Amino acid sequence: MDVVALGELLIDFTENGVSGQGNPLFEANPGGAPCNVLAMLSRLGHKTAFIGKVGNDFFGKQLEDAITEVGIDAAGLLKDDKVHTTLALVHTYPDGDRDFSFYRNPGADMMLTEEELPEEIIRGAKIFHFGTLSMTHPGVRAATKKAIAVAKEAGALISFDPNIRKPLWDSMEDAREQVLYGLGQCDILKISDNEIQWLTGKEDYTDGVRWIRERYPVPLILVSMGKEGSRAYYKDRIVEAKPFLQPNTIETTGAGDTFCACVLHYVLEHGLEGLEEKNLKEMLRFANAAASLITTRKGALRVMPEKEEIEKML
Repeated sequence: MDVVALGELLIDFTENGVSGQGNPLFEANPGGAPCNVLAMLSRLGHKTAFIGKVGNDFFGKQLEDAITEVGIDAAGLLKDDKVHTTLALVHTYPDGDRDFSFYRNPGADMMLTEEELPEEIIRGAKIFHFGTLSMTHPGVRAATKKAIAVAKEAGALISFDPNIRKPLWDSMEDAREQVLYGLGQCDILKISDNEIQWLTGKEDYTDGVRWIRERYPVPLILVSMGKEGSRAYYKDRIVEAKPFLQPNTIETTGAGDTFCACVLHYVLEHGLEGLEEKNLKEMLRFANAAASLITTRKGALRVMPEKEEIEKML
């Protein structure tokens, strides 16, 4: 496998107009950041596999079908007979930004245990990718940490996107502790503008990256800055790329995941050693273009852009 990801696979209920009686209508989109990343990588021709848990219910079956349909290997997807598939309601603001309400107390994605990890799938990965939704509760946190250890031992690069969702944490101190753990493990960090400010207490992103690097020697750090574009911090280089702003943006769900996938795609093709400024610029522009395309579509996992679409935009 090129990339194996562990984490949440859930249903994103996204707003889709109102009924004849004036009630809000919601569309059940397959979602979950790790699988969004894998879906984009699959679209770019890479072999991907997912490890996680859904409920043995209608939505769990829908999610299994969805990831298989987009080319993600589902051998590591488990089903829980007692706990239902996790659900998220996504409220979209006029500027495309979002708010989340989660139905996860508990949700099946939290129920993955160390004993259930398919270690042979993890050992076969060139890159292992994870976030923090699989670190909110002790059992799945232990499974995540064991998976990271297995991947590192097998020589995989480790990719980390904190993807903080405040409603899912008992305390933000706990969230911070798990993000710091992730920073100590990863070779590639994708972090959003508001996450780096929250984590480091620094308003300036470069000061924030400096704060991280004083503590953790992460080789490649990507800061996604929404409408301001993105930056790559690699060794002593800082490269910035402007965004591709879309007049017809619907919502930003999956934009960060699409961006992250395109970065991993570039690393798979070029490696993590000896990247020059032109490499980093090329990587960011491709990732920004892909992320902008996904903002014009509802959901993410099933509607990732084709490589030709991205190149056309470039």
